[in-house]
Amino acid sequence: MPRIVREAEIDWEGTTARGSGVVRAASTGSFELSTTIAARIDVVEQKTSPEELLAAAHATCFVTSLGSELARVGTPPERMHVRCTITMDEVAGQGHRIVASHIAARATAPGADDASLAEAADAADAGCPFSALIRASAAVTVEAVLEEGGS
Repeated sequence: MPRIVREAEIDWEGTTARGSGVVRAASTGSFELSTTIAARIDVVEQKTSPEELLAAAHATCFVTSLGSELARVGTPPERMHVRCTITMDEVAGQGHRIVASHIAARATAPGADDASLAEAADAADAGCPFSALIRASAAVTVEAVLEEGGS
């Protein structure tokens, strides 16, 4: 795989406490999302946060890794759903840190069974660059469930 470089940018107006920003995919123009400091602390409709963007990135990376692993063992998925939950918490003496990323994956993969899905999920986690990035400073957990029609 070639080196991959992507860029995002944000324009912020006002103070951190009362201002707001718009974060954009500078490389592709594929998204433009509003954000505020309040969106980091609470769920604010139509606003995102760095933690939500990290969750989206980890989920996207993992789903492509899982699909590749399932295909590699001869059980390409028909459908997959991945939800990533990022947890940020205060760590004594360090301030706020990402402390966990939990991946919950569901897949419909004809020919797969629970054991082969679990094995593929473990391999997907090991091969996912975002899992490696997060694991350097936080816990990464993965659970995978085979949906009907999968075996």
